[in-house]
Amino acid sequence: MQVILLEDVKTLGKKGQIVKVSDGYATNFVLPKKLGVEATPKNLNDLKVQQKRDEKAAAELLAQAQEFGKKVESVTVKVSMKGGEGGKVFGSVSSKEIATAAKQQFGFDIDKKKLQLAEPIKSFGVFEIPVKLHPQVTSKLKVSVTEQ
Repeated sequence: MQVILLEDVKTLGKKGQIVKVSDGYATNFVLPKKLGVEATPKNLNDLKVQQKRDEKAAAELLAQAQEFGKKVESVTVKVSMKGGEGGKVFGSVSSKEIATAAKQQFGFDIDKKKLQLAEPIKSFGVFEIPVKLHPQVTSKLKVSVTEQ
């Protein structure tokens, strides 16, 4: 029997795949637990429509991420910190502080986890920090760290 998976099943496959399983396995496990539905012509058509809808939504998300990435690259976020000896920052500038400053200055809602900061910034200057907005879109955010 052919079954369209509605969820990822570890031993069978991913959501949306059409797999061939034994009749007993389908009627006793896959169908009752709503892990899949029988691959009838109507269900196959519904699957195609759903996949097209998902592709369109994914394309829209990608376009939005690219547009937002251009906005992010066009600005410089300014963060002011207390200075220590020898031009060093007293403390450090973390991704949380950068995300907060971006929200306050430009209204950008960037999650601190998307900022790919290898280590906190501990000196004054201008830094370019990669921001992963989408699996296919990574932009550079300029951060200017100045002394208070």
